[in-house]
Amino acid sequence: MGILKDWWQKFEKYPQRNWWFSGILLGVTCFVAFLWGLGSVGLVDETEPLFAEAARQMTVTGDWITPYFNGATRFDKPPLVYWLMAIAYKIVGVNEWGARLPSALSAIAMTILGFFTLRRFGFPSPKAVTTEPNSPQTQRQLWLSAWIGSALMALNLQTMAWGRTGVSDMLLSACMNGAIFCFFWGYSIPSPVGEKITPNSPFPNRWYIAFYLLLALAVLTKGPVGIVLPGLTILAFLFYVGKFREVAKEAKLVFGAILFSIITIPWFVAVILANGQVYIDSFFGYHNIERFTHVVNHHSAPWYFYFLVVLIGFLPWSLYVPIAMARLRFWRRSFWQQQPRSAHFGLFCFYWFAIIFIFFSVAVTKLPSYTLPLLPGASVLVALLWSQELTRSPDLKQRKDNSFFITGIANVIFLLLLVAGCLYGPFAIGYDPAALNLAEDAIKSILPEIGALIWSIGAVAIAFLLLRQKNWRWIFCVNFIALFCFIIFTLIPASYFADNLRQKPLRELARFAARVEQPQEEFVMIGFQKPSLVFYSQRPVTFFSHTPHFLKRLKEKAGDRPQDYPILILSRPDKTRESNLKSGDYEYLEGKGSYQLIRVNRDTILQRNP
Repeated sequence: MGILKDWWQKFEKYPQRNWWFSGILLGVTCFVAFLWGLGSVGLVDETEPLFAEAARQMTVTGDWITPYFNGATRFDKPPLVYWLMAIAYKIVGVNEWGARLPSALSAIAMTILGFFTLRRFGFPSPKAVTTEPNSPQTQRQLWLSAWIGSALMALNLQTMAWGRTGVSDMLLSACMNGAIFCFFWGYSIPSPVGEKITPNSPFPNRWYIAFYLLLALAVLTKGPVGIVLPGLTILAFLFYVGKFREVAKEAKLVFGAILFSIITIPWFVAVILANGQVYIDSFFGYHNIERFTHVVNHHSAPWYFYFLVVLIGFLPWSLYVPIAMARLRFWRRSFWQQQPRSAHFGLFCFYWFAIIFIFFSVAVTKLPSYTLPLLPGASVLVALLWSQELTRSPDLKQRKDNSFFITGIANVIFLLLLVAGCLYGPFAIGYDPAALNLAEDAIKSILPEIGALIWSIGAVAIAFLLLRQKNWRWIFCVNFIALFCFIIFTLIPASYFADNLRQKPLRELARFAARVEQPQEEFVMIGFQKPSLVFYSQRPVTFFSHTPHFLKRLKEKAGDRPQDYPILILSRPDKTRESNLKSGDYEYLEGKGSYQLIRVNRDTILQRNP
């Protein structure tokens, strides 16, 4: 405690150091989480290349209204993520950096906004707001809340994964979460300094305007869910604290609706005019309504699915979310209604987490990425808990329950389970036709042992700290250091390892195919559907799941092409044998990993398969 107190006194003597330290912390955190090696790993099949190629097609065709992939319309998502990728391609080139830069920058912006919001409103308790907002203790808590919360927002498995992936999930999360942060700023500071806003003014304060702008961008990223989730969160919170009518007036809903419509409606009108009912049925019907009410693409899961997703995706901080919620005593409605607005941030984040969790638990289609928007809310809750723990007096009488100790024990057990997962996880890797030796090579690599060692040291250190109650506060530091080391020495190297075995052979063959292609030659992939082949070859590819499907299509189209029509086939060697082709029937061009690239005439295949 003495060391920590001396450290704080030095910082408080020179307040500017806090901002310098914050800048360095945010810079290192965001670099490690989102920028380090961003373009060093190839696009990961199946989803990422669909987005990357659709954006590339916009730069080729000049059609910025209707997204296309491999010659077919792609109505899964609105255009904002494609637009941003296409712009990135113009700046850094058509590559992995360009495809992923919008996601990475979105995650960084969300982290920075989260830092400043916590620095302003990250009070661990309402008492700090009402009685001692400027005391050294409260200021220390605000700094700690900002540092811890922003680090947790960035350095968790889910945010890192989607912040490094060229899809729409991170952009959607950043827009929605940014809107939620901005709403709370507007809610807590109805009339910021320098703004002349009268009760009869048609305009709200600048934070509400930012809120509406970000909601519109969220809808342009992924559709109605971009306004539904923030809307449900805010409505539930406002009704609970009894301020719905009051806030509705000051937020100028009519102005917000007009601004929102001006930004969102033009593209939806343009795409419907260009594609008609097909777009309406596909986007609004299939990709929105059906995803909520039916299982889409076999993405079903049990009701407890998201408990497991949050437990693993937000490790090890997920263990502290329950006590972080309980300490708010959110059931004391009359108490919270009496508190000033700026003291509501913790309660607001409780609703943020709970509403999104419940919404997607009710939805029939379930995917791990759906919990991404609730993680900043969870980060704030845990940050408020730990900022209070790290600044509380070591007097043992202050703690009246054993919840923290029990959670600490669960923390140790959880880390030991991670040790077992690191050591035995490679043995659970099943058969992967795209990388036949993946499990064997993973077992032989040193990465599982490194991960197990990191979590073992963390478990032992936390068990030691639990022996003395006054040392419990340092559990946070152990968890953070262990997680950071795991990311640096295991997680990121593991992504390079998997890429070399699974994706690198495919993209090398795709680029080779682009170099050796002949005019009017058809490019076919049999046995796999890997969209990255389209992106890296930059040419249309026809996919067949099985050889019989390929042969059937070839016979049906026999009269449409000349007899010497060449076909470029990428598949596994066993698929070539299924076509009854002999070594002299085709030209072997190249082989990488599990794949081989051959050229064969159409009539040769038909002769072998009458």
